[in-house]
Amino acid sequence: MDSVRDQASTGSTGPLDAGGSSHKGAERAAVAARPRPRMDLSALFGLESGRWAWTTGAKATIAMTSSFALASWLFGPDTAGLAALGSMSVLYEKKTPYAYRAGALSLIGLGFVVSVAFGSLAAALSPWASVAAIGLTAGIATWVCAAWRVDKPGPMFFVLVCAISTVFPGDVSQVPLHALIAALGAAIGWAVSMSGALTRARHPEQQAVAAAYRKLADLLRAVGTPDLDHALHDASVAVADAWRILLLAQTRGYRASPEAARLRSLLRWVSDIHLAATQVCMVRLTSMPEEAAAFADRLADAVADPALAPDPDGLDELRRGMRPKSLEARLYGRMARAAHVVRRVGEEDPDESGRTLDDSRYPALAEALRTSLSSDSLVRPTALRMWITITAAGAFALALGLENSYWVGITAASVLQGGSMVLTLNRSVQRSLGTLVGVALGALLLLLNPPFAVVVVLAGLFQGLTQVVIGRNFFIGSVVMTPMALLLAYTAAPGPILDIAGIRVLDTVLGSLIGMAGAMLLWRRASATRLPQAITDVLEDARQCVLEALDLDTPMTPARRYELRRDMRASLVNLRGVYDSAIGDVPRADATRPLWPVVVATQRTGYLALSALALERPDPVGTITLQRVDLAFRELISSMEERRTPRLGALPRLPSYPRINMELRALSSAMASAVAEDERAARLEDERRAQKEQRRAQRDLDADL
Repeated sequence: MDSVRDQASTGSTGPLDAGGSSHKGAERAAVAARPRPRMDLSALFGLESGRWAWTTGAKATIAMTSSFALASWLFGPDTAGLAALGSMSVLYEKKTPYAYRAGALSLIGLGFVVSVAFGSLAAALSPWASVAAIGLTAGIATWVCAAWRVDKPGPMFFVLVCAISTVFPGDVSQVPLHALIAALGAAIGWAVSMSGALTRARHPEQQAVAAAYRKLADLLRAVGTPDLDHALHDASVAVADAWRILLLAQTRGYRASPEAARLRSLLRWVSDIHLAATQVCMVRLTSMPEEAAAFADRLADAVADPALAPDPDGLDELRRGMRPKSLEARLYGRMARAAHVVRRVGEEDPDESGRTLDDSRYPALAEALRTSLSSDSLVRPTALRMWITITAAGAFALALGLENSYWVGITAASVLQGGSMVLTLNRSVQRSLGTLVGVALGALLLLLNPPFAVVVVLAGLFQGLTQVVIGRNFFIGSVVMTPMALLLAYTAAPGPILDIAGIRVLDTVLGSLIGMAGAMLLWRRASATRLPQAITDVLEDARQCVLEALDLDTPMTPARRYELRRDMRASLVNLRGVYDSAIGDVPRADATRPLWPVVVATQRTGYLALSALALERPDPVGTITLQRVDLAFRELISSMEERRTPRLGALPRLPSYPRINMELRALSSAMASAVAEDERAARLEDERRAQKEQRRAQRDLDADL
């Protein structure tokens, strides 16, 4: 049979030989520790892993300072803050290719202008119209950002822009002017964000591919450790993100260039290496040599600078003594081939089999909006929760007679960005404490009565500092973001500084409480109720991958192979996202925690199914074997849908996929345990209710006597 290639396959692999590893073992890799969202001092005030966003902070400072200053010169200080609000468009699309970013930022800037116009028009009508406008903006922005996969900060700044625009002076006739000023700021934000295209035009694509290699290195270090399943997920997410970024970069003139071909080839290799590492980590129960992970790190460094490429022969020592077709030998061989590709500068990769990718460059935006409203999607309840909560927060504050009640809605929106209940509680505390400190700092600066030019510079600096730190700690981010928002609002509606500061503190506490109430009362079980469906989605996609990969009578086209991989990765990423959100919802999380072994076994089955698509010449499999594999998957899917113990018979032997059988049996066992746990919990609940009824009846009897 002719070799069949696809977007993420670089060469013939042949049947996978599990016994070729130096660690054959029939044992199963240990299940990683369940994610444990917590609320403690470390979660509130500790630093998250990652880097300080200095580049984003510098761009945010430049965009806000320049737009604020230019608008004050052109239109006056009273409305210049609208341009500063528009310049926040610079905070979006930080990782996407510049060709795509140009259009995406234009849409985001247009969204900011519409938000300003909407808020300004509503404020000219009535305070109640302002409340409705802020709430509706929050709901629509949450829906669109989630459906179109707009990265952080997501809907937050659309809400902030709309809310603060309600305090700028003017009537209905001033709405076009306000929109024009906001458009000026959005244009400056666009220009600042796009400035990198002049010097580092391909930096976003290179960073995405390099990130995939770094996550691969983390995965290799996690083999044989308790963090394996988490590292496997992180590496898959990085590979999927890199494919998305590279796909968006394929403009007509660029995709035929040697550099584009080189990056596509590097990404194909890291995708294949990731799948080979998946096979190894399921078999090997001890850690891998550090040299392998270090080699992957050097590959990441060499994506942008080929001179840093490692020597392909550097892995020869690790392969010494291994059978050529063993899993680890194949893994090292693919890494060495990737090093060869890195070293080829300005040359076409001989393995390249086409200049186009098997997908459209631009996502189907209308289809994404439509599918996000389905009953299976978390987007709909999330957007409705945001809309209802922000509207209720503003209405409650207005009913209490609080001046400039918009701040209550901003705080509630910020708190709801946490997602799960535990993260919402964390954000509520961080936001409240951070605002207390930030208001004190902002009030102190305003009491010094700084010149307007100083206010412009300070607002830009605080905006930049916010972007530098908020990804590492939300409390610190709230401390430095509050003075920025206070300075913008004060330039639009000056007043007694101490009174403004006191009102801000009250608004923040009230907004945090309402945000927590919204998270607790509205669609609280949305994630938990969708978890079984997320599991069955992965199993269904895995079933299709395995069956189509093994069915030799129907050759698989490159486009179909890409489609299967894309859908499989999307289902796996969604599964972990739904589970992570579900375990943060208390007390509903008590019913979700026992499903972690089910989630792990499902995740591993999905990754092994992905690995199956890398085989170009699989061992022949009979029709009866295919039917038995199909029946096994269907039984597991039905069991999850009906929440019953699976009736899984003997599984057929698949020599090319030795670990799929093990994970399917582990999944069946984990489902049985979860069902038993549910039955135990139901019995205990019935017993508690019966005892409660008995005590109540006894009290009634004693009262009658």
